[in-house]
Amino acid sequence: MSATTPAAGPSQVDERACLESMRRGDPACLGDFFEAWGDRIYRLSLRLTGDPAAAEDVVQEAFLKLMTGAETIEGRSRLATWLYRVAYNASMDRLRDQRRVVPVPDEAGEDATLPMPSLFVDFRLSPEAMLKDAETRRALDEAIASLPPSLRAAFLLRDVEGLTTAEAAEALSLTETNLKVRLHRARLLLRERLSAFVAGRGERREGGA
Repeated sequence: MSATTPAAGPSQVDERACLESMRRGDPACLGDFFEAWGDRIYRLSLRLTGDPAAAEDVVQEAFLKLMTGAETIEGRSRLATWLYRVAYNASMDRLRDQRRVVPVPDEAGEDATLPMPSLFVDFRLSPEAMLKDAETRRALDEAIASLPPSLRAAFLLRDVEGLTTAEAAEALSLTETNLKVRLHRARLLLRERLSAFVAGRGERREGGA
C-alpha cells in the first residue's frame, strides 16, 4: 500500500469491554481487535524498519504483549494508542539492533539535533493532484521514507494514521509540544524534498521541450 493511500477505518471494537475480557482470561475479542488494527500496526512498523519480516515480528510482539499484559494496561488511553507505542518502540529497537539509529540521551537532546529544511521552492499542486500523479506520489512515498525515524513516526501517526496530537504524543512517549515540533519539521522537510522534485521535473520538461 502506498504511504499516501488513505487508510480504511478499522471496524468498531469496544476497547474497554475487550480489555476487561482479556483481564478475565477470555481472549475471544482479540481476533476482532487484530482485524481492526493489525494492518495499521504492520504498516507503521514497515515504514519505520523497511523490513517486512521485522514488521511481521513487531505485529506479533505487540499483540502478544496485549494478550499477556492486559492486567498491566491501565486503560486510561485507547488500546490502539497503546499498541502504536509498543509497535514504535519495538521498531526502533530493531533499527538500533541494525545500527541504523544512534541512541540519544533524552527527548530534548534529540529534537535539538533533528534537521531543518534548507530549500524552499514554491509549487502549486493540491494534495488531490499529488495523489493522482503517479510520479509525484512515488516521490512523496520516497520523501516520507527518507525522514529520520523519529520525524517519520510523528508524521505517520498524526497525518497518515489520523491520531490526535495527544494520542500521537502518547504513542511516542513525548510531550504534545515535542510532538508538534517533530511534526512541523517533518512537514517542512517533506515540502523541501517535494519542492526539489517538482523543480527538477519542471527543468526536465523544459529541457525536453
